[in-house]
Amino acid sequence: MHAFTRRPEVILSPAPAPFQSYRDPQQAVERLVELYGRSAAFLRQAFQDYVQGKAPAEGRVRACYPAIRFEVQTYDPIDSRLSYGHVDDPGRFQTTVTQPTLFFEYLKEQIGQLIHHHGVPVEIGESDTPMPLHFAFSEGTFVEGVRIETLSRPLRDVFDVPDLTVTDDAIVNGTWRGREDEPRPLAPFTAPRVDYSLHRLQHYTATAPAHFQNFVLFTNYQFYVDEFCARARAQMATGEGPYEALIEPGNLVTRRGDSQPSQGQPLARLPQMPAYHLVRPGHSGITVINIGVGPSNAKTITDHVAVLRPHAWLMLGHCAGLRTSQRLGDYVLAHGYVREDHVLDADLPTWVPLPPLAEVQVALEQAVEEVAGLSGWDLKRIMRTGTVATIDNRNWELRDHLEPVQRFSQSRAIALDMESATIAANGFRFRVPYGTLLCVSDKPLHGELKLPGMATAFYQRQVSQHLEIGMRALELLREMPPERLHSRKLRSFMETAFQ
Repeated sequence: MHAFTRRPEVILSPAPAPFQSYRDPQQAVERLVELYGRSAAFLRQAFQDYVQGKAPAEGRVRACYPAIRFEVQTYDPIDSRLSYGHVDDPGRFQTTVTQPTLFFEYLKEQIGQLIHHHGVPVEIGESDTPMPLHFAFSEGTFVEGVRIETLSRPLRDVFDVPDLTVTDDAIVNGTWRGREDEPRPLAPFTAPRVDYSLHRLQHYTATAPAHFQNFVLFTNYQFYVDEFCARARAQMATGEGPYEALIEPGNLVTRRGDSQPSQGQPLARLPQMPAYHLVRPGHSGITVINIGVGPSNAKTITDHVAVLRPHAWLMLGHCAGLRTSQRLGDYVLAHGYVREDHVLDADLPTWVPLPPLAEVQVALEQAVEEVAGLSGWDLKRIMRTGTVATIDNRNWELRDHLEPVQRFSQSRAIALDMESATIAANGFRFRVPYGTLLCVSDKPLHGELKLPGMATAFYQRQVSQHLEIGMRALELLREMPPERLHSRKLRSFMETAFQ
């Protein structure tokens, strides 16, 4: 008998692109743009040939992501105040890169920090991680839209498709375990993981990832979005203020000086979690996302926004007040969380504390002082700092009160909601500065339930001020240098150099 011999697989790929050294961050990122564009164009052309019946008789079509490689051979003395932009130990480090045009300034800044702090070049070349065909197409283009069922060879036999074994959160979760000879991660996300989220963002928010700003407000009520859009449209019409455009779902663009959109078409229906972007140069504006109700939505959207590496995100929503002294309309500034949302239990154990970040807490308190016109002892009349409990049961009021009330009391909780701890936990997990400012909209333990008439009056009175506080807090955070805002509290023992 003859032993079975597997024929070597035929791979149709672009010409090899060996790694080259760069000491200029601009040139390094330009090379990433070139290599990425070459790989994506190669796959798109091969796919066009495929749907026209020109699939290769055998073998696979493959193009790989570009990569950044970096090596340090000594323990360099690094400024201990820095939270990113350096590696702690000697070794080889690498990350794959996607959409370098979208991330151009981010990559340039991160690479520049590495070169500056360690005095050695980075290397740019082609990785061995295949680019899935689906991710080679621009936003809104779907491979599934082409009728391919009658073609001679199945799609998966010709092209690489998304592979979940390399599309996970092992790096940020601290569970990554590489082979002994494998480079350590240089960035928190791999290229396939980023691509996955970029496509999901388009799906959930109906706006292109390129429009997202570095300062994000999450809310659980459309009232906040309506107020945000009204303010933004007024600013666009008058041409006053630092913002250049308002972008709404469907990539509907209203530019400064215009009273009506000049680009895009309104959507027939809104997506699941619509996003609105008040644009400033350098992505330094504000993005507002209506995440709806519940921790599942909160986790889903933050999982995806995180790959854009925002400078801060805040939760701005409503909560149940748990203390007799609280009144409807009072504010709650979270400095701790009871996590009973459960959606992140497998990624971030509940025993992990979520520390308040001083820079964010100070900005939120200062914003309340400025907008409400109160300070010091008087500020305590309308705002209380304390623990927020987040649960996954919206109708918790229908359970026997004895057990939950005892837990709330033991934890010193002053408010209850369904999203805040999830957003804070994912901020902690993804190294994105986070904060929470809630507004008391009901007090179920004291007989003040959220009813239609009461709710309408409450919203009319309080939403405008609450939103203004959130926007002002993000403006204050924007004035901080990124190296100060990205707190060392969010860094683990073995951390990536890129923030």
